[in-house]
Amino acid sequence: MRNSCHEHSCMVMMFALFLKGWCSCYLPFCLLIVLLCLSCGNPAEGDYQYWKDQLKRAHDHSIPESDQLFPEERHHQRQKHQQQGINHSGKYVFSRAQRKSGTEKSKQLSRGSESKADCPPIGLESLKIDDVQLHASTMKHYGVGPQRGRLNIQAGLHEDEFYDGGWCAGRNDYLQWLEVDAHRLNKFTAVITQGRSSLWSSDWVTSYKVLVGNDSHTWVTLNNGSEDLIFPGNTEKEIPVLNSFPKPVVARYIRVNPQSWHSGGNICMRVEILGCPMPDANNYYRRRNEITTTDSLDFKYHNYKEMRQLMKVVNELCPNITRIYNIGKSYNGQKLYAMEISDNPGEHELGEPEFRYSAGFHGNEVLGRELLLLLMQFICQEYLSNNQRIRRLVDETRIHLLPSVNPDGFDRAFEMGSELGGWSLGRWSQDGFDIHHNFPDLNSILWEAERKNLVPHKFLNHHVSIPAWFQSENATVALETRTLIAWMEKIPFVLGGNLQGGELVVTYPYDHARSHGIRKEPTPTPDDHIFRWLAFSYASTHRLMTNANRRVCHTQDFAKEDSTINGAAWHTAAGSMNDFSYLHTNCFELSMYVGCDKFPHETELPEEWENNRESLLVFMEQVHRGIKGMVRDVKGRGIPSAIISVEGINHDVRTAADGDYWRLLNPGEYKVTASANGYSSTSKMCEVGYEIGATRCDFVISRTNLSRIKEIMEKFGKQPLSLPVRQLQRRPQQWVRYQFSRSGKSRS
Repeated sequence: MRNSCHEHSCMVMMFALFLKGWCSCYLPFCLLIVLLCLSCGNPAEGDYQYWKDQLKRAHDHSIPESDQLFPEERHHQRQKHQQQGINHSGKYVFSRAQRKSGTEKSKQLSRGSESKADCPPIGLESLKIDDVQLHASTMKHYGVGPQRGRLNIQAGLHEDEFYDGGWCAGRNDYLQWLEVDAHRLNKFTAVITQGRSSLWSSDWVTSYKVLVGNDSHTWVTLNNGSEDLIFPGNTEKEIPVLNSFPKPVVARYIRVNPQSWHSGGNICMRVEILGCPMPDANNYYRRRNEITTTDSLDFKYHNYKEMRQLMKVVNELCPNITRIYNIGKSYNGQKLYAMEISDNPGEHELGEPEFRYSAGFHGNEVLGRELLLLLMQFICQEYLSNNQRIRRLVDETRIHLLPSVNPDGFDRAFEMGSELGGWSLGRWSQDGFDIHHNFPDLNSILWEAERKNLVPHKFLNHHVSIPAWFQSENATVALETRTLIAWMEKIPFVLGGNLQGGELVVTYPYDHARSHGIRKEPTPTPDDHIFRWLAFSYASTHRLMTNANRRVCHTQDFAKEDSTINGAAWHTAAGSMNDFSYLHTNCFELSMYVGCDKFPHETELPEEWENNRESLLVFMEQVHRGIKGMVRDVKGRGIPSAIISVEGINHDVRTAADGDYWRLLNPGEYKVTASANGYSSTSKMCEVGYEIGATRCDFVISRTNLSRIKEIMEKFGKQPLSLPVRQLQRRPQQWVRYQFSRSGKSRS
């Protein structure tokens, strides 16, 4: 029988040596200690080999000396080597856009929490840590099991047995713990905690201890040399609290052991661990999970000034295909900059469709903003490298990228960093609006007209007018929303996508449920089939969205539906940008939720770029699907605002100022009609193929007799008679009878 006291003291001694890194330098001495310990306790069979393996691992994974680099240090060194501007492949490297003086760097706002702690998150929030790596002493039920103890995880409106808002212990005592198995040695530096996400409960931990170990059986509590450290926890359930360790500790396992909790609640918490993985080229888990990129782009978060500078660098590098412009200002006066990418920037080319990506509607959903900054760098770089796919896209499309719709909200989130902003800090505009859902509710106006049977003869099924109250100065409308509407009305966009965060799904209109008082119900548009395809084109080419084995971000398994969903079937919301764009303009707009983590750590940007790069390109290419053409009069002049109708689809589009149009359609044969005020309508059959490339379908329409008469009379200064059409049709017959009667009188 082993002497448990001797065994415990032996393990403590060995672990202390291991933490100090002495075993890497004095391996024979450590082996001697092991032999002495084992001889004191009548070791069981296999113990010697176990400790021998542990010592070997301690030597292999010892804290690096100054000549060894952690992953983040290698990243900074690689950036330093890239400052000359050209990488090994001959492509331009964008790191020079971010050169700063030491003073500027010291004043810069925190980027991705790097100023808060030395090491990045190990991946509870980003889901790099699998559910099987999380363990707990007890749990109330499965829905609050350890797999739910992730920072910023959200509970549903109705908390259920599967998707609740954190880990909750089965009982309230000092023996409870939440454990993370990092699957490899890490240099742990800090813990971040939140309370339970819940509309109905108030549960959080107010203090806790931290324990570390290498075998999940033997644990050492962090201490100050004389007593165990007790870290302060949360004072409410949503604001994250960061506690850095006095010095880093190297281990594989880490536990959080609550010591006190909210008096009116229970032991519940959400956690993130900060730690640097120790170098180990042979580690299986690292090889399996590591994602690398070959693109030499500027993978960092950019504040407002840096964003402008980066856009300027892209424009200087590719002046023939890029143009920077601003669409207006935010509440705080920051300009909303957009980047145009086209072979002829600055003007609309006849027959060339207009595409837009926008991001940052919610200022704390930062990933979309950075993806668009990366996209403009990538397109410029690949265009110069003669990438034929990119060249074809640029030459045949006018692309607009608006990376930051809500720069004021971004500033608030960016100041706190990627881990400490919580779920909502910076979401709203400076004056408190959710910009994405701040547009006029045109759905209700259209549906009321349909209920009264006014569509399409007395009320159009498209280009629904904005109500007068919305345009008044006293309307509760964000300045950014008014700016966006003016932008959308000015440019004849065909297809658009807005990048959001916090989920992995693509949503398409309608976002507003048709039934009153319903929280969610499928509410398709007349173009539901093409919207489904557009959503699938993005989701199916994303690295994670359609992975059936991926973990649910929060409460809903979208992977079962190919990670696409009708917006109203998820949660109803009136006045969304997507619905407004569809009903007020020609543009089909979708929302891409590009990651579970709204604000991932800066070190995760290369992987997030790889996750979304192909999807971003494929979705842009869909603007060339369907039919396109010109509507002209008999003299060859383009007719603006002509209506293009497709039989069987109760939603029309209109021609642009020069008479060109684009109509997104799935493959098939369609009867298409072109009409305009004062012109006779004409129809033809148009066939859409499966290959990318819109089918040409032109129309020539002639003036009606009535419109020609009005035009002649106006030309000679005479006002046309306001007579009904039937009376005008009878007038020639009346004139013939009058002339006949006059001739008869004259003969008599």
